[in-house]
Amino acid sequence: MGVKSYRPTSPGVRTKTTLIFDDLTKKRPERSLVSGRARSFGRNSGGRITSRHKGGGHKRLYRVIDFKRDKRDVPAKVIAIEYDPNRSARIALVSYQDGEKRYILSPHGLQIGDVVMAGEKAEIKIGCSLPLANMPLGAEVHNVELRPGKGGQMVRSAGAVARLVAKESSYVLLKLVSGEVRRVFGRCVATIGRVGNLDHEKVSIGKAGRSRWLGRRPHVRGVAMNPVDHPHGGGEGKAGGGNPHPVSPWGQLSKGYKTRRNKRTNRFIVTRRSGTR
Repeated sequence: MGVKSYRPTSPGVRTKTTLIFDDLTKKRPERSLVSGRARSFGRNSGGRITSRHKGGGHKRLYRVIDFKRDKRDVPAKVIAIEYDPNRSARIALVSYQDGEKRYILSPHGLQIGDVVMAGEKAEIKIGCSLPLANMPLGAEVHNVELRPGKGGQMVRSAGAVARLVAKESSYVLLKLVSGEVRRVFGRCVATIGRVGNLDHEKVSIGKAGRSRWLGRRPHVRGVAMNPVDHPHGGGEGKAGGGNPHPVSPWGQLSKGYKTRRNKRTNRFIVTRRSGTR
């Protein structure tokens, strides 16, 4: 795995970089594990745009990923490492002894021919899934459940990792990359290892058209608008509007203002991440 740069034959290519896909072993996905993907383009069920700057992009097939890892105590052999257009991480195709095939997130260091397993008796090695209470302190994990049996919800993007730092009664403490320390029930399942494709963060988009391929539409700065369109609009030259602090188009403070409203899960957060909002 590495990053490829290009000769500066045009302004768009000058800063463009892409990943070298030498770690992939299969080009086409497993037909039984793909499905159509209906895209919302940032709209809710009523058709209103609730997430701006989304739309267009290349068509994609959705790969059905086994986040639950609920096929317990059955060894599975890794037979392919594949690209997934729906996520930053690579995915691994595994084949169980009974012939069933599933996709899992590919951790860093997983190789073709490796054997992985899920269950309380699983080994402490890369790609195996087991309850957090059964793991040693200092273990690096990903694809972490927040409720037993619901499937992994945290630590799923490329290069992500959480570290088990303590055990408290029926809970364990996980330190996330953001610096947050979170309390998770010990019966929740996680997978050993760090998510692969570590070079994903080094990629430079290079040109606006490449963002459009990914379904990202243009984002116009507030200071470039008129006062009727944004609180930062208006003024002569590059001067902003009358609001002294950065705000959203609807006037809500956008830097340093805490917007978290989920008080129900506050008790699970031991140490907040820096710069939280």
